[in-house]
Amino acid sequence: MTSPTSEHTIPIKSSGCGCSNSCSTMPSLSEAPVAAGQAGATVLLIPAMDCPSEENDIRRALADIGGIRSLSFQLSARTLSIVAPDTVLPSVFAAIRQAGYETKSLAAGSEASEGSSAKGDLWKAVLALVLATGAELVHFFTPDTLPFRGLGMAMAAIAIRLAGLSTYTKGLAALRRGKLNMNALMGVAVTGAFLIGQWPEAAMVMALYAIAELIEARSVDRARNAIKSLLDLTPDTAEVRQADGVWREVPAGQVALDACVRVKPGARIPLDGRVTAGTSAVNQAPVTGESIPVDKAEGDMVFAGTINETGMLEFQVTAISTNTTLARIIHAVEQAQGTRAPTQRFVDRFAEIYTPSVFAMAVAVALLTPWLLGWNWSDALYKALVLLVIACPCALVIATPVTVVSGLAAAAKRGILIKGGVYLEEARKLRAIALDKTGTITEGKPRLVATEVLSSAVPEARVLAWAASLAGHSDHPVSKAIARGLDLPENDLQDFVALPGRGIEARTDGERLTLGNHRLIEERGLCSKEIEARLEVHESQGRSVTLLASERQVLAIFAVADTIKDSSRAAIAELHQLGVASVMLTGDNSATAATIAREAGIDDARGNLLPEDKLAAIEEMQSRYGSTAMTGDGINDAPALARADIGVAMGAAGTDTAMEAADVVIMNDDLRRIPETIRLSRFTHAILWQNIVLALGIKAVFLVLAIVGSATMWMAVFADMGASLLVVFNGLRLLRR
Repeated sequence: MTSPTSEHTIPIKSSGCGCSNSCSTMPSLSEAPVAAGQAGATVLLIPAMDCPSEENDIRRALADIGGIRSLSFQLSARTLSIVAPDTVLPSVFAAIRQAGYETKSLAAGSEASEGSSAKGDLWKAVLALVLATGAELVHFFTPDTLPFRGLGMAMAAIAIRLAGLSTYTKGLAALRRGKLNMNALMGVAVTGAFLIGQWPEAAMVMALYAIAELIEARSVDRARNAIKSLLDLTPDTAEVRQADGVWREVPAGQVALDACVRVKPGARIPLDGRVTAGTSAVNQAPVTGESIPVDKAEGDMVFAGTINETGMLEFQVTAISTNTTLARIIHAVEQAQGTRAPTQRFVDRFAEIYTPSVFAMAVAVALLTPWLLGWNWSDALYKALVLLVIACPCALVIATPVTVVSGLAAAAKRGILIKGGVYLEEARKLRAIALDKTGTITEGKPRLVATEVLSSAVPEARVLAWAASLAGHSDHPVSKAIARGLDLPENDLQDFVALPGRGIEARTDGERLTLGNHRLIEERGLCSKEIEARLEVHESQGRSVTLLASERQVLAIFAVADTIKDSSRAAIAELHQLGVASVMLTGDNSATAATIAREAGIDDARGNLLPEDKLAAIEEMQSRYGSTAMTGDGINDAPALARADIGVAMGAAGTDTAMEAADVVIMNDDLRRIPETIRLSRFTHAILWQNIVLALGIKAVFLVLAIVGSATMWMAVFADMGASLLVVFNGLRLLRR
């Protein structure tokens, strides 16, 4: 049985998990490399390690060795990366061998050999099943004489050897350490059945168990590798411009930073970069989850794995192949798969009690029932062995990892990067969410939202042309927004003067014009009660107002605002339907905050906040509402993101600091992904408990049947295998959500 990849270091958030050795720190998307092992790590192949209990065995064996800086387990590849001084490594190897696990150095091509090994395991299991079936046929259809009995026992022994060598090896190692794991229980049960003369059944049970393990492994790998399949979206080569200007196909892994790459229409983009020439529509669904292509032009960012749909693009490479946004997403999700969600930690603790308890029950059945109930010793021992097979906590242990991994993969495909199972599961508990304004609720880009021409003496077209000319010559964001909004040709200006903190002044068409704020117009003595009234209307809506004036009068009023994203209103409404309160926390003035909050449907708005004020607001919300999330995209949001129960960073426009502090990253800046995350969390939690109830319910039924004598070892192994496959397939439903 397999389990998600895990890497364990010191947790960032003490509140995130509460365990000491089962958590992992998540890298931010600003961190780099995706590699088979960590830099400077010793990578070991451990063929017999394919289950969480075996990972825990090795972890416990290494716990007392000082100097180990980190351990990174890849159960799907059966590898362990160890970062430790060379002087410590001999002790590490000796401890792993003493725990019953052989190790090999991971050499080039080892992945292919592991694939061959998996095929070999399948053929061994199939051959074992054939031999076990032959042993059954010999038992039922031949005389009970020594030659035929010997033949049947030999076939059964060979089948057990083929299917159960790994099980016996790991089980014996566990028993030597006084541990009862699934392999130990199965080894004892099969050996006992063989010794009491149930050799055909012992062989069949071991063969079926081996096949069930292989089916489980393939099913779990489907969940674990769902996100890895995104890597196939990136082309192997890139068309790079050489120093002599010639374009040449180069392996993507060899393309250097700042190289110029060309992508033709219909091709996939091989690396991250900034567009230097061309325009096109790009399908960004693999990275951001957006279903609608995004227009790209000079200066825009493009991501590896996305599809260039309409035009030729040239871009300057901003990240090498192992550090692209897509590669970092995959790496972060792989890291997240190793964290233990709360339910998974509960299951691990329960299994530690459940398995020895059922083992003790089996011993009691074997030793006490002949005295208390008059059963013969052979029947009592057989029923005890059936109990051991039923006691295997296989379905219970696999119930949570496959569900959590499926949920993480499903979220990543929607452009939601969740940095661990703990956050996937805890999102369902959110009762309030704090939201930054600029770039989170709003576009973060001021736009011209209202124009009023006041002069009747000058044609409107001329007034707007003057305004466009003056605004186009200013670098101020508000002036740029006016110039973009008017989108008119600019006239030549004379005597251009910048008026810091007020506006600009210039001469055109023989007129001396000013484009500036309310204060500048008042200083020029051009304000009036009528204009004041008009300005008050705009300012009450949180707009920045700019006025165009001649030397004699105000000619026009332009209102600029940071507009609400189309998705924000819908997202807030969905949050309210889910019972989550919303509060805006912004450094903008209170009037603007109140206006934006009212338009977006937000419950509460708090303006004029510094980073420490946002942090205090999060703490107040936690005491008032309970579990609270913070959503933001700037450096000033980082303290609040770190303090919140769940921090959500808006990834596309967010700073590296915000994304590092956050627990969830929304790659396409769409707030609707937050209610999606909460719904996914609730659905994941429901499936987790469905799996636990299924696993324990089936076990309970067959425990009763075994005690009353109505269950055979065949039935026990089918119950164990069936329960395991049921919970795996139920967990995989999340991939289709």
